[in-house]
Amino acid sequence: MSIPNSLAVEHLGAGPLGLGDRSPRLSWRLPQGTTAQEAYRILAEIDGTEHDTGWIEGGDGVLVAWPFGPLGSAAEVAWQVRLRTDLGESGWSRRAVFETGLLDEGDWSADWIRPREPEVAPAGRRPAYALRRRFVVDRPVRRARLYATAHGVYETFLDGTRIGDVELAPGYTHYTRRLPVQAYDVTALLAPGEVTFGALLSDGWFRGQLGIFRAADQWGERTAFLAQLEVEYVDGSVTVFGTDAGWEWRVSTLTRADLIAGVTEDRRGGGGANGPDAGWDPVEVAPLGYGTLVWSPAPPVRRIEELRPRSVARVGDRQVVDLGQNINGWVRLERLGPEGTELTLTHGEALGPDGDVTTEHLKPAVPFLPEPLPAGQIDTVVSAGRAGDAFEPRHTTHGFQYVRIEGHPEELSPADLTGVVVHTDLRRTGWFSCSDERINRLHEAAVWSFRGNACEIPTDCPHRERAGWTGDWQLYVPTAAFLYDVAGFSAKWLADVAVEQWEDGTVANISPHGPMEGRQGPTARLQGSAGWGDAVVIVPWELYSAYGDERILADMWPSMVRWLERAERMAASGRHPARTGPRAPHERYLWDTGFHWGEWLEPGNDVDDFGVFLAADKSDVATAYFAHSAGLMARIAQVLGRPADVVRYRELAERVTAAWRAEFAMPDGMVRPATQANLARALAFGLVPEEHRATVVAQLVERIRAAGTHLATGFLATPLLLPTLVEHGQADLAYELLLQDSPPSWLHMIDRGASTIWERWNGIDHDGTPHESLNHYSKGAVISFLHRCTVGLRPLEPAYRRFRVAPVPGGGLTSASATLETPYGRIEAAWRIAAEGFRLEVTVPPGTSAEVAVPAGAVRLLGPGRHSVTP
Repeated sequence: MSIPNSLAVEHLGAGPLGLGDRSPRLSWRLPQGTTAQEAYRILAEIDGTEHDTGWIEGGDGVLVAWPFGPLGSAAEVAWQVRLRTDLGESGWSRRAVFETGLLDEGDWSADWIRPREPEVAPAGRRPAYALRRRFVVDRPVRRARLYATAHGVYETFLDGTRIGDVELAPGYTHYTRRLPVQAYDVTALLAPGEVTFGALLSDGWFRGQLGIFRAADQWGERTAFLAQLEVEYVDGSVTVFGTDAGWEWRVSTLTRADLIAGVTEDRRGGGGANGPDAGWDPVEVAPLGYGTLVWSPAPPVRRIEELRPRSVARVGDRQVVDLGQNINGWVRLERLGPEGTELTLTHGEALGPDGDVTTEHLKPAVPFLPEPLPAGQIDTVVSAGRAGDAFEPRHTTHGFQYVRIEGHPEELSPADLTGVVVHTDLRRTGWFSCSDERINRLHEAAVWSFRGNACEIPTDCPHRERAGWTGDWQLYVPTAAFLYDVAGFSAKWLADVAVEQWEDGTVANISPHGPMEGRQGPTARLQGSAGWGDAVVIVPWELYSAYGDERILADMWPSMVRWLERAERMAASGRHPARTGPRAPHERYLWDTGFHWGEWLEPGNDVDDFGVFLAADKSDVATAYFAHSAGLMARIAQVLGRPADVVRYRELAERVTAAWRAEFAMPDGMVRPATQANLARALAFGLVPEEHRATVVAQLVERIRAAGTHLATGFLATPLLLPTLVEHGQADLAYELLLQDSPPSWLHMIDRGASTIWERWNGIDHDGTPHESLNHYSKGAVISFLHRCTVGLRPLEPAYRRFRVAPVPGGGLTSASATLETPYGRIEAAWRIAAEGFRLEVTVPPGTSAEVAVPAGAVRLLGPGRHSVTP
């Protein structure tokens, strides 16, 4: 029998460095060929001491509780597991290793330092600062670890060699409450002798431009850096080299560094830590403390992939590069021209009629602003004239497919440039393909849209706003959790959502957010929208479903409670001004107060008059989400073992559902308002009584046909529409909508050349004019229909320990397949229609089971192994 495999700690894989949990949960997968686990035994070496659990009865290997005492700071752990299964005892797994970070404030001896800026330039035009200190290593090194973080974005160097491959560290977070620290193994970079320890520090999210308002200094007016290098020598002694008053600073070669505006680099200077000794000044020590330092449960941002451009075309005195794919990242330019050559790179998603890059649609223009703001995304480099020199921007990213290059004296070719894809280093887990190439392209566009918006947090777009809209993530997280392992990524983001929740339970629309995007800015009265704030309930539930993580439910429970209490209070205490006359009893649970985005961006329902939109009654949406979240809360309470809360939230869900029916359901079963979104949501959320569901389904079908068999949903209901039709016997219509190629539709985007999903259904209109973001994953959530309906793969128990495969063919497809790496192992499901009929191939991982139903066939219960199923 083979051995256990795929060992992991928390959601960070086998070997994280800098784990923030003293009692981390462990996971493994069963050996191939086994059916069930009966017991396990874990052997661990912790800081050189052996520990053995002995045999522990238990059948689960996902997020198993830490079986030893709490770990200390910088603990080195090597562990392995052995199993008793239906086939007997396995051998020991291979060893997996991890280390904890510095877990106590007392572990820190380094000082926070910052440049002594004589004056601060306007936001978007501030430089990055070089920092350095020299020290001596006087003995052979056994082990060396660097722990670092910043108020801003930083890179670190030893003798000019960059440490690690993490980009945009320490990341985006609620800096005043939670500041992630990174750990690096630098043993190989240290040898006896003098060493120059250097860093590069820029504004980043901390004080750089943020969001649609380009607000700056949202977390502070001064950047700062903290680093502690702990060196253990072969003789057992330890020396700590940390940031302190002995460090120096100067302006770096990055004379402008901003996440949105872009960077300017003058290659002629020597502004790094190993540059000339002239021009360095003492740093300032800052008393910032260590109380906000945390260790992130998410993987970091890295360079993920490189793309060769499709073409380089000359447009007048400019050259325009087409990557052929809309990405988040930057380009590397290999030839920079003679010394003093100044090159300007402007990044955009679309071309104008003249073939030049246009960014007009990316300029923020909202009612709160007197005029549109700059789109940014402009990098400038001044060449040093060195042979082989290449420009690759740092401390910024861009959302783009096209790059305009100005000032280059030579003709460029695709061989001179490389597109560098940058995002959080998430592990890919899910794949889909089918016999229709257009559907495959749609799926790939949705994948690329998520990749472009998974940079530290789930963003709405990688350029115009880069904001962590809560509503966008709650509707896309089921899709994302199929495509990638987003457990730690989402947990990190939810921690910020929780600390930013207002005392009255309000959940901000965006997280993280600074004062300008929260209660101190012009959008303060727009916070706490239904469908957006409900992310505190829906996202944890989806993570539990995909990964079996009960802890995220427990961690977010207080936030869920405050959010539901707010909704309940607002429903009971207020009334929309449009309602007149005596207050009906059901209005006690009708949520018709406060601001709500509603079914944002329905086709043909652009917000031309924001004042009218602001005042509109959106209680059909708000009350539906109130009922839905209350129902989820009852299920979550059941998982957490809170019986009183099960009863409370079940009863609340029933009362809110009754209020929705009293207000929006007619005696004949018809629903108002009769929009596709309201009808689909009513069916999907279980708001329609069983006896009236056929009536509402017919009403929904009629609305779709009346629109010329086009969808008419916005953000919230689009993911619900096709699965709801399938679940109510309208699979043919669902496929008609999926395959519709005139606007509004998904395939219209693809046919217009989209390589990512547009924010608006008319993202590029009939005359070629682009509108707002062309890389916005929300409407790409439709691909969950392909996973969960076309292939028919969905969980029946958390983490897919028990799952269902029930394909729903249609749309002329002759084959479809999906692969999903679950916490228990790889599921494969592929069906094909051939001359001999329908055949489904299913692979069930060890330790799991499947319910399989093919068209016109009975449900079959299958255990681990590979199976072929026909009707």
